[in-house]
Amino acid sequence: MKYYLAIDLGATSGRHVVGYLEKGEIKLEEIHRFKTEMDDSNDGLVWDIPRIFKEIKIGIKKAFDQYESIESISIDTWGVDYVLLNRDKEIPPYYAYRNERCQKSAEKVHNLVKFEDIYGKTGIQFAAFNTIYQLYDDKEKGRLENATDYLMLPCYFVYKLTGVKTHEYTIESTGSLLDPRTRHYAFDLLERLNLDKKFFTRLIMPGHVAGELLPEIQKEVCGNAKVVLCASHDTASAFEAVDVDKESLILSSGTWSLLGIKLKDPIISKTSFEANYTNEGGVGYIRFLKNIMGMYLTNRVIEETGYTFDEIAEGLKKTNYSETFDVNDPSLNAPKEMKQAILNLLQKNPPKNDFDVFASIYHSMALCYKKSIEELQKITGKRYKKLYIVGGGAKNKYLNELVEKYTKLKVVAMPIEATSLGNIKVQMKASGELK
Repeated sequence: MKYYLAIDLGATSGRHVVGYLEKGEIKLEEIHRFKTEMDDSNDGLVWDIPRIFKEIKIGIKKAFDQYESIESISIDTWGVDYVLLNRDKEIPPYYAYRNERCQKSAEKVHNLVKFEDIYGKTGIQFAAFNTIYQLYDDKEKGRLENATDYLMLPCYFVYKLTGVKTHEYTIESTGSLLDPRTRHYAFDLLERLNLDKKFFTRLIMPGHVAGELLPEIQKEVCGNAKVVLCASHDTASAFEAVDVDKESLILSSGTWSLLGIKLKDPIISKTSFEANYTNEGGVGYIRFLKNIMGMYLTNRVIEETGYTFDEIAEGLKKTNYSETFDVNDPSLNAPKEMKQAILNLLQKNPPKNDFDVFASIYHSMALCYKKSIEELQKITGKRYKKLYIVGGGAKNKYLNELVEKYTKLKVVAMPIEATSLGNIKVQMKASGELK
């Protein structure tokens, strides 16, 4: 039996999941989980990249301890963030996408190239943290002067494991750097921003074998395996896990909510621009979707109040509060206190207790899904009947019921580790075990 290791790094937690094929069905077993949360430093919000890499190696060693052999390993992460390198040396700090540095950078970029032109070339929705704005900030601050490479996070971790530098297509597609029609870098756009062409090397598609573990890594984890590039953006892997018909939508529900469909070709139109829909890379298709604030809201309020999910579920039974707010309001991006930031948006009819706050979060998310689906139907000219919800958020029965109520769609909740499953499916296809 062949065993595959998916390393799935979300913006709040990471997990190592072993997958294998048994009687035609993919089985998954989680063997390691850890926090990936951002640190608040003198440089603002940053990632502790060395600590995350240490956890990656701990999980790989656990896999070799528990299984006689591992066929391959693959890593996916959230989008837009990267590490700068001067040959083989990292250039810290490792900025997180919620860092405030990009607000001014986005304004400077738009003074050079209007956002309408950026969208017309890349088809990517506006977010101040997009890679294009982060790289421009690095250029303005001189951080690119000594840099020889930038590697998106999954590709950086692959490099640390194998010594091979790559640029995988799906993760690169998240940051307004690519033309989705050609599946290549939008070099004319990058040149207008004076971003050096040397950074943007050949794009690699999912399924590519980067190499084997470096000798020093083999010694540390007590084993060796091939390292494969999966659909390295976590949402791309989640979409790969689900086979849906043309009348169904997919909602990947985690720290972020990613709502959309699979398309053969991108949609870049006035309507999609106004609705802020995005065209990201998938495994042989375009992921046409909307990026919506997700369980990050709930998780932050849980951290501040100390409630468990079971306690919240009980509390929600006793509240009828249904006031809503804009879940994508900029004030919710990285507030010091999430609960207070939400209360600031509910001043007309404030919640009476914490369970009212949680109810408001879920009603607001469901309402945003409804509006986003209406926009999507307008853009595509199609009506959709089902909504498949995958990922950790699919376990939230209260939210699922609200989504069905607001959207009037049949909700199919699939509380599976969709990202890990999609990651492993690409590995199995690369090995020839799965068609």
